[in-house]
Amino acid sequence: MARKRTILITLTALVLLAGLALGGYQGYRAWQEHQFLTVPPETPGRDMVFRVEQGQTFSTIAKNLTRAHLITDQRRFLQLGVARGKDSRVRAGEFKLNTGWTPGQILHELTTSAGIMKKVSVREGLTWWQTADVVQEAGLGTRDGFARAVKDPVLLSSFGIEAGDAEGYLFPETYLLTPPRGDQSRTMAETMIREFFKNARTVWPEGLPPFARMHRTVILASLVEKETGDPAERERIAGVFHNRLKRGMLIQADPTIIYGLGPAFDGNIKKSHLRDRDNPYNTYMHRGLPPGPICSPGLDSLLAAAHPEEHEYLYFVAKGDGSHHFSATLREHNNAVIKYQLRRNRKTYRSTK
Repeated sequence: MARKRTILITLTALVLLAGLALGGYQGYRAWQEHQFLTVPPETPGRDMVFRVEQGQTFSTIAKNLTRAHLITDQRRFLQLGVARGKDSRVRAGEFKLNTGWTPGQILHELTTSAGIMKKVSVREGLTWWQTADVVQEAGLGTRDGFARAVKDPVLLSSFGIEAGDAEGYLFPETYLLTPPRGDQSRTMAETMIREFFKNARTVWPEGLPPFARMHRTVILASLVEKETGDPAERERIAGVFHNRLKRGMLIQADPTIIYGLGPAFDGNIKKSHLRDRDNPYNTYMHRGLPPGPICSPGLDSLLAAAHPEEHEYLYFVAKGDGSHHFSATLREHNNAVIKYQLRRNRKTYRSTK
């Protein structure tokens, strides 16, 4: 009887000890979990740029975070992501993180922030080579890389652009992009072309017209963009070009000549430039629209070219305050040239409002 009692007491003790051990282990695990969630890897922390590549798995991201000393436990971070339903929401890009953050803060930043972005503003009226300069200055590509991209027949064909380059289709906008690794000139060109076609749906809400008609509108819009100093005049200027084309008159627009002269143009139009028949963009010598766009027009110029104002004007001349005087007859136009150009005050004259 005493022996049975001893065995029972021993078993009970063992069970109690096992329970205590299990409870102690679970308590230790709970303490470790608490430490992981609440104690950052370093105090004080250090700022660090962390990059997530496109298509990386959450497991790889967790491993890279551990290697960077931004978290202390890869497995627990994976479990945290799954528990919060964020294991598939990490965005590609570069993120400014800190070794003094908790895992929850790290996860929140990776799944809600756009990360570090580079901003590049491309204004209306730039040629493709001027845009290439902007892209290079922003650190998002190179001039040569961008030049190759805008003339790449494969890229052009993928958007249905039946032209030798993407001039006119590099939509002017402020772009926010993830800092690239290497030359991202092609990505930048592709992004701008895609933005053009996105905005083109506003110009043609019922569907894009055949390329030839759309291209003609883009060419006209590029002329409007370069000739407009007062935004309120876009439709009227488009109407002037429309009327001249309908009557078979020469366009006679200086910006077309300048475009044909290319990047080497020094800012001074000479009489020899006006008489140069070898320049296919010389609208003083060649009738009709130039062979292609002369810049990237904005949405307002595209809308104006697609919907020109109906009037009888055939001429316009800059008044020196950013606006223009419009004339229906050559006599009225010549008088306006004398008044606003030949007698202009060079100190107060300006081309935009």
